[in-house]
Amino acid sequence: MPYIKNRLNYLFNSTKGLILVAIAMIAIETALFSMLSGPMAEMGVRDVVVQALGIDLVPAEREGRIIILYHSIAMAVVAIEVTIVTSLLRMRSAYKIAIRVLVTVGYLMAMIFGMAFAYWGHSWPLHGLYIAGLTLVFFAGVLLVIALWPWSREFRQSNPAYARTRGGVDLERLAFFTTALTTVISSMFGAVAGSYYGNGFTTFMAENVVRLPHKSVLQYAIIGHLHIMLALIAIMLTLIIGRWLDFKGILQKIAMPLMILGTLILNLGVWGIVTPWQPVAHMIIYVGATPAMLAALMLVIYTWDKLIREGTAGIEKPTAGQKLRALLRDPLKFGPLWQMVFMNFTVSGLGIFMAVRLDEVFRLWPAREERIELTGHWHVLAAIIATIILLYYGDVIGLRGKLRRAYGWAIILASDLAFAAVTVLEMKRLFVSEATQQPLVNTVTLLMDLGLGTLLIVLAMVMVWRLLDLFKRQGRWTVEVEQELSAEVSA
Repeated sequence: MPYIKNRLNYLFNSTKGLILVAIAMIAIETALFSMLSGPMAEMGVRDVVVQALGIDLVPAEREGRIIILYHSIAMAVVAIEVTIVTSLLRMRSAYKIAIRVLVTVGYLMAMIFGMAFAYWGHSWPLHGLYIAGLTLVFFAGVLLVIALWPWSREFRQSNPAYARTRGGVDLERLAFFTTALTTVISSMFGAVAGSYYGNGFTTFMAENVVRLPHKSVLQYAIIGHLHIMLALIAIMLTLIIGRWLDFKGILQKIAMPLMILGTLILNLGVWGIVTPWQPVAHMIIYVGATPAMLAALMLVIYTWDKLIREGTAGIEKPTAGQKLRALLRDPLKFGPLWQMVFMNFTVSGLGIFMAVRLDEVFRLWPAREERIELTGHWHVLAAIIATIILLYYGDVIGLRGKLRRAYGWAIILASDLAFAAVTVLEMKRLFVSEATQQPLVNTVTLLMDLGLGTLLIVLAMVMVWRLLDLFKRQGRWTVEVEQELSAEVSA
């Protein structure tokens, strides 16, 4: 009995264990349901999986299945971020425990019962449990907002190296609070629309309605919900990386107000989509995105400068090559910031370019091409967020030496190869005609599959390694438990 109890205690009562469980759940779901994709259907894999597992795939229900799949994975990602936030920021113990219990039980219910409802027939009690899981995650968010209240005296910032007000309010904590609060509010965009099922609202994919001349308020709400939730997950992850890498100094003092301002304006723009402000909502969103992106840029500048200085500390006048080696020597600390920079070439920059040239360029393309661009845009952003979390996790569990470098560079190079290939596929109509596109499409599709396949293999290897470690009496998991207990005692 203690054998099982100790391992369950690690998995569900420690930060590293909770992150591991959530990553494992995402990995299992991704591996299983990727077998139902179009490429797998062409190779005959989907039919085998469907028959072996008794999956019910009604073509007319495709959109509903995909939306539940997206929400299931998103809830696990939110749970990972919430768990990390509760470990990085000071808060009362009762709040920390309650938040972790609610978000863990919530995302597991959403994933298990939601996917069972979507892919194995429609037992409506399962759908009710799926909604209950989403509700628990929502209330975990509400508790997190309360726990992060930045104006409490016990959480005042006394160190002048970090951003703070004259009264000592920690602006970094205020940025976390703002992001958590607006995430809770923005999640209701989707909830309100969903509450109208059967009464003026039906399931749809956002990329299928972008060219409709008239959209309902509920359709606008879903489109806004999709965009803002991805953006807020990315903003929260940026704050987490900053906290992890000890972002401080003059750049942090400039970045935190910019992040808070950008987050608020960005949300106001998205919320304005369902108001009379709708015609100018996109302009408000651009205004909000700019300071948030500048804050992320300052984090990149600070961290890369720090890595270079630490790597060349014993050299009086380091050369450019020595500085570059110092910057690249630790892929797990270089990688998250590089992924943020790379994102500007594959997501943010393309999104802005598409919005600016929408009527002059993209609306002249066939609708299928715009759908490809939109789908790739959202998936690449979500996947970049996933790679940053994996790099963070590699450092948290203490990877060292060659294993650390191999793990980090495999994730960076494989994912970036796939994302670059997707970007070329999205934008191919700018430089190749439909009549001559097939060689290019074949090449980038192969590169995309190679990159994503390698990334999934790396993830699978890590999951198998951690699973085998759990069966050891004195495995790495025991050390991680002791380290966390020591940290809590010290705190």
